[in-house]
Amino acid sequence: MTIININALGVTLGDPLFTDLNLTISKGDRIGLVAANGRGKSTLMGCIAGIFEHATGDITRARGLRVGYVAQYVPASAQQRTLYEIVLAALPQDQADYESWRVDVVLDDLKVPYDLQQKPMAGLSGGWQRIALLAAAWIMEPDILLLDEPTNHLDLHRIGLLQDWLGALPRDTPVIITSHDRAFLDATTNRTLFLRAERSRVFQLPFSQAREALTEADDADERRFANDLNKAQQLRKQAAKLKNIGINSGSDLLVIKTKQLSERAAKIEAAAKPAHQERGAGDIKLTNSGTHATALIALDDVAVTTPNESLLYTTGKKWINRGDRVVLLGSNGTGKTQLVKLIHRAVSGEVAGVKSAATVAMGYSDQHLSQLDDADTPMTAVAGQFDVGDQRARGLLAGAGVSIQMQDTKIGALSGGQKARLAMLILRLKQPNFYLLDEPTNHLDIEGQEALEDELISHGATCLLVSHDRSFLRNVGNRFWQIIRKRLVEVDDPEAFLAQEMTPSPP
Repeated sequence: MTIININALGVTLGDPLFTDLNLTISKGDRIGLVAANGRGKSTLMGCIAGIFEHATGDITRARGLRVGYVAQYVPASAQQRTLYEIVLAALPQDQADYESWRVDVVLDDLKVPYDLQQKPMAGLSGGWQRIALLAAAWIMEPDILLLDEPTNHLDLHRIGLLQDWLGALPRDTPVIITSHDRAFLDATTNRTLFLRAERSRVFQLPFSQAREALTEADDADERRFANDLNKAQQLRKQAAKLKNIGINSGSDLLVIKTKQLSERAAKIEAAAKPAHQERGAGDIKLTNSGTHATALIALDDVAVTTPNESLLYTTGKKWINRGDRVVLLGSNGTGKTQLVKLIHRAVSGEVAGVKSAATVAMGYSDQHLSQLDDADTPMTAVAGQFDVGDQRARGLLAGAGVSIQMQDTKIGALSGGQKARLAMLILRLKQPNFYLLDEPTNHLDIEGQEALEDELISHGATCLLVSHDRSFLRNVGNRFWQIIRKRLVEVDDPEAFLAQEMTPSPP
C-alpha cells in the first residue's frame, strides 16, 4: 500500500539539488537514501516531513499520515532539558499526564540507562542525543520514520542496538535512512535511492547490491550514448556521400535523401543522453613521504591511563612497522583514544616506554578535527602554514571541495564534510610517513570514505587508526590490536570483536 507518492520533485538552493525525482513509499519499505555531502539528502527528508518547501513537483501523503522525523542536530532550545523531558514533551499535552509510561517503555526499548535519562541534553554525548531524538520521534508510533544520519556519534555497540531495534519495528512500518555507514545500510534497508541532481535512481536492493546495479546501469547508459553518437556519425557520413553524388548527378531525390539523413542524425544527437557523471564533494588525496626505518613506533609495555591516572590497560611489547595499517579495537571507554593521544605526544616529544624512529613524519587527525581552528579561514590554514602560494592554495582548496566563496570564511562555517576534507588536505601537505587517525570517517560521505581507503592502501601508508565504521576498518586494516581485560592483544581479524559488539547484552 502506497502511503507517500513523490512526483517530479525538485529543490534548488543556488544550484539544483535534485530535479524530477519520482518515488513511491509503501508499507514495509526500508529505504537507504544515498548521496554525497551537500547533495540534498537532509533537504529531501525535510520535504517529506513537511518542514521544507520544494520548488517543483508534488508530494502526496495518505490521509492522516503521522511522520516521525529524526533530524541530525538537537535544537539549541532543547540543550538544557533532560533526556526524559525531551521525550515526554513529544507527547501531546493532553496525554503527557496519564500516558507518561510511554516514555519509560520507549527508553527501555532503546536501552537508555536511568541515570542518563535525568541528565540535561547539553551534558550528553552526541550518541545519546541521537537516541533521545529517536525516542521522541517514535513515542507516538508514527506511520513512517525518517532517520537522518542515525549512526552519527554512536559506538559499535549502540549501532548494533539500533540495528536490532529497527529490525524489531512492525514490519509494515516504512523507514527512510540517510547514512554514510555502508554496513548499517546493508543491514537495515531493502531499497536504495541514489539521489542525484538529475536522473536519480531507485533499486529494490540494499546498498552494496544496489551500488553494483547502479554501476551496471551507468555503464549501460555510457554504451548507449556512445552507440547513439556513432550511429549519428555514420548517418552524417552517408549524408555527405549522397550530397556529393547528388551534386555531381543533379539528382533532386538524392538531395532530399541527404536532408533526411542529416535530420535523422540531428534527432539522434539531440535525444542522446550521456551517462551520469557524479560531481564529487571534493577530492581526498594523501601521500606517503617514505622512510628507511623498519619499525616506526615501538611500545615497551606502556601503561595507558585515564586523565586522572587510573590504569586502563598495558600494551605489552608492540611495534608498528613500515606498511602496517593497524586498527585499534575496543569497546567504548576502554581507552583507544588515550593510546592515540599518547603516541601523538611521543612523536612530538618524550613519553616513557614509547619510541619513534627519528625519520617519522606524523600526520594526525582526531575525531573532533580539533587540529583545525574554527576562527581561522581555509585559506590561511593552507597558505599560512605551507609554502604553496595563494594561487595554488586556492586551487588545492577548490579541489578538496571548499569553494572559492568559502575559502575566506571562518572554518567554523564549513559543513562537517568540508571540514573533514580540509583536514585531509592539510594532512597531505604535511607529507607524513605515519598517519595517526582517530575516527577519520566522521563526517565523510561514502565517496570520501572509499577515497580515503584507496589512498591509504595504494600509497602503502603506515597508520594507526580508530574507527567505528565496519566497512572502513575491514577494508583498510592489515593488523588488529584489541583491548582485552586490561591488555592490548594482537588478533588475526576484527570479526569476533565486531560480532561481540554488535550483539545486544542479555537483559
